Amino acid sequence: MSEQQNNVADESDISARKKALLLGRMLGLASEDDYRPSTASIAERAQHRQRKLQSHCQANLETIFALALNYSPSDVTGSNLDADWSYQFFQMAEQIHNRKMQDLWARILASEIISPGNFSLRSLAVLKQLTAREALIIEKALGMAAKIGSEKKVKLLSGYKMSGGIKQYFRKHNQTVFPLSQHGLPYSNILTLIDAGILYSSEFETGLLDTKSPLTVTFTNNQFTISPKNPHLLFSYYRFTHIGEELCQLITPKSDDKFAEEIKILIKKDFTLTN
Repeated sequence: MSEQQNNVADESDISARKKALLLGRMLGLASEDDYRPSTASIAERAQHRQRKLQSHCQANLETIFALALNYSPSDVTGSNLDADWSYQFFQMAEQIHNRKMQDLWARILASEIISPGNFSLRSLAVLKQLTAREALIIEKALGMAAKIGSEKKVKLLSGYKMSGGIKQYFRKHNQTVFPLSQHGLPYSNILTLIDAGILYSSEFETGLLDTKSPLTVTFTNNQFTISPKNPHLLFSYYRFTHIGEELCQLITPKSDDKFAEEIKILIKKDFTLTN
């Protein structure tokens, strides 16, 4: 077993009590170099904790700044950041400890230097609350989202239904639900994105689809054209909020080609497909 594997194993074998005790380092309750909490007053322990906190915040900012430099091209004219925006940005960014999230903040900073005004302070406040797990859920949702026709904004399609027409009375089910859950996006994850302000809380519907106007459906790695077989069909979908759309500019979709292929199979009954 390699040293790295040993370290992982050792980490997983640590008891809950020991892990709780390790948190004492954050509170200034662990001995470090010439600092001994047992001989320090509570005021001295508070000062020590504050110094550690400031050091962590400084390290976070330096990491984000260094990453932002990598995303800032030297052959593009930069812009001056709005003073209030930059102040708020760094106030929030210093509290970002996760490496994956630091990379997101770095890309925001670089993006604003190149072209300011893309990311509002409100979006930053939402982003600050996101965990790395929630960012992975956004990646997954984006990988399953699609653009319909000439629209620039993606939609998380949840199904389609027949609304009206005599044919609906001869069908057992007028609605077809797309298997988001079976492809790694259960409803609990959708609720997480709703709670985070990334998705609107209710589903939306397209207008009735025109049988004479074929539509291009574009997933991350899959594109095809559909034509409704009757004039009473429409899609239902989850819509990204304005803040969600801003964050989607930064997060790379985790494409799901199998989901797109299954959508093709599910809609063949009521749509004509061409690749």
